[in-house]
Order: sequence, then structure tokens, then C-alpha cells
Amino acid sequence: MRATLRGLPFLLLVSPLALLANPIEATFIGVNGAEGFGYYVGPYYGSLGQQSVVFDCVDFANDVYFGEQWAANLSPMETVADLAETRYGNLPNALQLYQEAAYLTELYAVDPSYYADIQATIWQLFDPYAPTPSTNYWLNLAEVNYAGGNYTDFFVVTNVGPVNPTGQVQEFLTEITPSMPLFSEENLGYLGDTSPVVSTPEPESIVFIGLGLALPALVFWWQWRRKASRQPTPPG
Repeated sequence: MRATLRGLPFLLLVSPLALLANPIEATFIGVNGAEGFGYYVGPYYGSLGQQSVVFDCVDFANDVYFGEQWAANLSPMETVADLAETRYGNLPNALQLYQEAAYLTELYAVDPSYYADIQATIWQLFDPYAPTPSTNYWLNLAEVNYAGGNYTDFFVVTNVGPVNPTGQVQEFLTEITPSMPLFSEENLGYLGDTSPVVSTPEPESIVFIGLGLALPALVFWWQWRRKASRQPTPPG
């Protein structure tokens, strides 16, 4: 925080199209109290829909205030294509930068006294005009180790477009695990899963589907039998 002191899913039999996630309401709730370089530094706290989450800021060029709400897109960090709706997704090494940032957010747990330098290192990944950390230790650590990380649960929280460089809500990273209600198909369609999202038929529906497939076969068999009975009997 830069603060100075739609349609229903089809059955797989009809269409295997995946449902894209819809924008969700994001709310900035508060900070952890740590400060550095004249700003509050992460990790921060917020919510997505009704789900409490941790927000880790990657964006020094924009601002957010306590209690602010906005419509946000959640972008998984699996491929460059997934980052099309993010603020820095057009950078040539965008995927590496976001993954380095995600790796660094996991280092907040090391010691609260390092919060300022870790936050500044994350800001510097995307903005050379951000505060400069007192050491390159965290950047070197990220560059060496980020590639071995697992970022399946990480998402970029970006205000709904058009996404501009400045004058908008800050961009954050957050972790959304499968155990969170937010991860459900009901809320978001899918999160980071490229496999088709389809509705699972209830038992009654399965019965009707079975009948729908069996009836044409029964009619065809009855017509074939009727036609066969009219054919001459082969000589014995």
C-alpha cells in the first residue's frame, strides 16, 4: 500500500467449452503495520468476494486506500497468455517477474524485520523508480530459486480493464487454495485449470440421457426386424 505515514454450463455431451472466471469484488482491508521507505509494506489484508485473503503488492505506481472496493480479474501464473489482463503482462519477461515476486512473498515469513527490503525488491522488479532495497540479497535469492517454485495457487489481482499504467488501483498477488470456497465453480467457473468445466448430471438426468440414447437404437432395431420379416426365406 503506497500510503505515507453468465450463461449455464453445458453437459460434456453438448459442448466441452470451459467457463471463464468473471470479475470479482475485491476489498482492501488493512496493513500489517510494518513501514519502510515512508510507506506501509506488505503483506496486506483484503477480501475477494466473501473470502479473506492476503494481498501482496507488486505495483508501486498506483495507490489503494483502506476499505476501497473494486472489480478485479484474477489471472493464474501458469503461462504468459494467462497474464494478458495484468498490468505488466506485456513485459517480455513478465512470467518470470511475477513468479519471482510470488517467490519473494513467501519469504515474508522469515522475519518481519525484512518486510521493507522484500517489498522494495518486489516493487523494483516492475518499476525502477520504486524504493531501492538496502541489499540485493533478496533479488539474488529470487533469481536463483524462483524456477523451482510451485505457483499453482498464485493469482494476480488486477482491476478490470482497460488496465492503465497509473491512476488505478494497485495490483496484488494472492494465494487461493482449493480448500477455499472462492475456488469453487459456482463463484469463478475455473481458476487456473484449463480442463473443461462441465456440470455433473444428477442421477435422474443420467437416466434421461440413457433413455435418449436407447430409444433411437430400439426404434432402429424394430424397423430392421420388421423389414427382415418381409424378405424371402433362403432355400433350405
